[in-house]
This record gives sequence, C-alpha cells and structure tokens, in this order.
Amino acid sequence: MILAIDTTSEFGSLALVDAGRIVGELPMHSPDGFSHVLYGHLTQFLESHGLRLGDMACFASAAGPGSFTGVRVGLAAVKGLAEATGKPATAVSNLQALAAFGDFPLRAALLDARRGDVFGAVYNGALEAMRPEVVTKFAAWLESLPAADVEFISTEMDRFEASFAGTRFASAPRWQAPRALAGVIGQIAWQRLQRGEAGDPALLDANYVRRSDAELFWKDPKTAC
Repeated sequence: MILAIDTTSEFGSLALVDAGRIVGELPMHSPDGFSHVLYGHLTQFLESHGLRLGDMACFASAAGPGSFTGVRVGLAAVKGLAEATGKPATAVSNLQALAAFGDFPLRAALLDARRGDVFGAVYNGALEAMRPEVVTKFAAWLESLPAADVEFISTEMDRFEASFAGTRFASAPRWQAPRALAGVIGQIAWQRLQRGEAGDPALLDANYVRRSDAELFWKDPKTAC
C-alpha cells in the first residue's frame, strides 16, 4: 500500500494505491494552504479505509512545480511519515503525473506558472522525459516542441485554449486532467518501488523548475550597492 500526497496548489489530494490500483482518493481544497489542515484530512482518510501509517509500504509526494509553500508542505509531510515508520519514499513531478493521463506516444504536459509563463515538458508513453521540464513563455514553449503528433494535457487547459489559435498546434488534441493528482502519483510511486527506485526520504527534493522570489531578488550584501 502506498500513501500519496499532493499539496502543490490550492487543489490538493490524498490517495491510497494498492499493487498499482487506486483504492481511495480524497480531493482537497484549501486556498490558504494545507499546513493547518493536512494532518486532519490524512487521519480521517486513513481511518475511513481502516488503515494506519504503519500499514504503508511507501510514501509519495508531488514534487512540483507549483506553489513553493505547497510543495514544501507535502514533501515535509512525506519525509516525516517515512522517517517515523522506517519506510521508503519518493517524489513525483506534477508534469510527469499529468502525462500519465495521455494516450499519445508524445504527451506535452503544462501548467500555468503565472507571470505570463508556463511550466511544460514532453513525455513518452513510458512517462520518460523527451523534452526537459522548463518554465518559459507559452509561445516559445510551443515553438520548441517536436513536429511529431503530440497531445496536450493540463489541469487548467481552459487557461490556454485561446493561445493555441494560429499556431501549428491549433488542432492538436487537448485534454483537461483532473485536479486530484495523488492517485496517479501513487501509481508512479508503486512502479518505482517495484524497480527499487524508492528510497531514503531525506534525499527527496522539490521540483520548483524555477527559483523562488526570495532567490530571484536576493542580493549579496557584499556586492549590493
């Protein structure tokens, strides 16, 4: 059994995956973050399935990209739970999770990065990255994509529909993925566990793709004017 957590946006989720099958998923909505509500939801979720943390074989967290605070909340929870129970853990990219909802050999996953940017990447049917995860302007990202047939997947596709007009991908298939990603994150984690790729929770890292505002605008006091 794998417990998966996604708190990377205001629409989070919890999921239980048993032998690769989603046996329970709880969508969560918290516009002001999950740090104050996550453990209450988690306790009720496990109790509703008659399970305890010790029953888990592995823990998984969405790694981002997304809200910097949200990413940290989920990762910290999974690290703590895995350490406390002595179980392995893994962190899954939200873009890779989105690609799991596709059908094409090439799947372009994207999320709104705000400030006029998008988070985007291209995966194949085995969920292997064929184009690296980037943050860039939508038009520039489209121009960087392969000429082969590609489908687009996002939890917020409505934000991008108008921007496809007049591009070479104007008629490309586009799919709205569910906001709850914990289930597919748990399935990816289960596959990793089978391959021996889940491990030390202390080694989990965030997948911000871009630096936080604090990093972007920080000035070294030794060089600042």
